Amino acid sequence: MFQDTWKGRLDGEELLFHRIFQRVKEEHHYDNIKADDFVLHGFAVDEGVRRNKGRQGAKDAPDVIRKNMSNFPVIRPDFSLLDFGNVTCEDGDLESTQNNLAKKVSKVLLKGGKSIVLGGGHEVTYAHYLGLKTAFPEQKIGIINIDAHFDNRQPEEGVGPSSGTGFWQIAQEGPINSLHVGIQRNSNTLKLFDIAHQYGMKYILADELFFENLPSIYQRIDELLESVDFVYLTICMDVFNASIAPGVSASAYNGIFADTPFMHFYRHILKSKKLIALDAAEVNPSLDIQDRTARLAACLVNEWFMI
Repeated sequence: MFQDTWKGRLDGEELLFHRIFQRVKEEHHYDNIKADDFVLHGFAVDEGVRRNKGRQGAKDAPDVIRKNMSNFPVIRPDFSLLDFGNVTCEDGDLESTQNNLAKKVSKVLLKGGKSIVLGGGHEVTYAHYLGLKTAFPEQKIGIINIDAHFDNRQPEEGVGPSSGTGFWQIAQEGPINSLHVGIQRNSNTLKLFDIAHQYGMKYILADELFFENLPSIYQRIDELLESVDFVYLTICMDVFNASIAPGVSASAYNGIFADTPFMHFYRHILKSKKLIALDAAEVNPSLDIQDRTARLAACLVNEWFMI
């Protein structure tokens, strides 16, 4: 399965390892992680999307994103990517699955690795954050959420946590240090804005993401970066315009584009030495067109490899 997923085009001598598929290693032992290794888990789960009454299919995304990552060129001579396979959700037990991923992420971070998770639904947020918190319980963790939604709804009674409750769950564990970039007014009720204000969740509206506003965007990002010990970056692919990201649970006709100014501030975040975890969520291959959304997610992860 590993060899079927990670494959690409050879470019000269194979031993030169020009492309990612030549440099990625299937791994099962966390003791083999070295400092600054990129360490990958797939979160092949969309139980949270089902509970959130969304369009299911994101559980099939991790391997599709891997395939789209495979052929990127390797830029850094010391690049190392370890793939620990997929976490799956058995019998709809999302809570146990989130805890399972959190334990794995914690092991990665305690070894000095950089955690990458390919979703899966955005219920990955709580699991990934919990991994950071488990590894560094006394440290101040900042979260940058690139998303059209706050995902701060209180879980429904009888339903439980979902893809839309991650930041509400995080806020129950103590003060939340988060910046939400790309928030859409037509995707969040006034109550959700009120909850964001109540918990101190800072945000930048999608309407504010234009080139002339870059200095202000940089300033607000830097304020978060400077105030925390570690940073976790999560990207919900439904933040992007439906023309470039059609394969998501909740597509956005007025979503943002992955060009100027997005790539400017996105790369600015990636350059932070405090960034230790990144995930891309909500790719739904069954709704995608020519792998546009999966390819975009793969490109965004690959940007970190090139910093």
